[in-house]
Amino acid sequence: MPISEADIEKHADDVKTLKAALNEVLFGKEELIDLVVTGLLARGHILLEGLPGLGKTELVKGLSKTLKLETKRIQFTPDLLPGDITGNPVFQEGPLFANLVLADEINRASPKTQSALLEAMQEHRVTVLGETHQLPKPFYVLATQNPIELEGTYPLPEAQLDRFLFKLDVTRNSAETLEQIVKGREMGVEPEVKEVMTGETLQSMMDVVRKIYLPDVVANYIARLVDGTHTGSQKRRKASNSAQVPVRLSVWPLQQRREPSSKAASMPVSRT
Repeated sequence: MPISEADIEKHADDVKTLKAALNEVLFGKEELIDLVVTGLLARGHILLEGLPGLGKTELVKGLSKTLKLETKRIQFTPDLLPGDITGNPVFQEGPLFANLVLADEINRASPKTQSALLEAMQEHRVTVLGETHQLPKPFYVLATQNPIELEGTYPLPEAQLDRFLFKLDVTRNSAETLEQIVKGREMGVEPEVKEVMTGETLQSMMDVVRKIYLPDVVANYIARLVDGTHTGSQKRRKASNSAQVPVRLSVWPLQQRREPSSKAASMPVSRT
């Protein structure tokens, strides 16, 4: 069934409402919030990288409060085991069984534990002792990681990075934003966040994004963008063939940004 102009306008307003709520959680990060919402509507997983204390975890927690979705948090540590994430053989569901999973400091866990997310992020299911269990829909992983230069971190393997649609850098705040935080935040008190939409509304928005017509010229640009990552320096990460579909889905949400551009659309994609 084709989508109407009214559907697009309605959901464009829903997107603005969601962004406005998140801007009350994290001050001075409008572009970062735009891209997080874009990844959400494109059904993509997102990796947030930055030094501790910049609001990565607070942003994801704020997103969970604005959406009526089941959310679970996994604090990654060096002694975390794969079974602690997926569940045990009985079978008792692990924290992956949620709509929104916050994988906090993902690169503090060993590569073996990180790999427990591969099947879940790609196929939305987990396999324990030969038995496959489907994850709820929708299913998102929003992960945070510290810069690899910090002590006690493990680099994410290429296969793991390939599961993320966006890798977004969370930078330090300006002096003006720091002043706003000093005036508007209290130590130990989380900001109040209101629920702005239900899971049904989010699902409807994602369905609209999937149905929007993709011109041949845009499809060709996406294909050349992915192909371009396989030329030049051998040290540069190369995009897999599967990167094209989520990039396509992120085109319309990116057009809702204040200053859309093809450069902005291509820069945050982690697979490139």
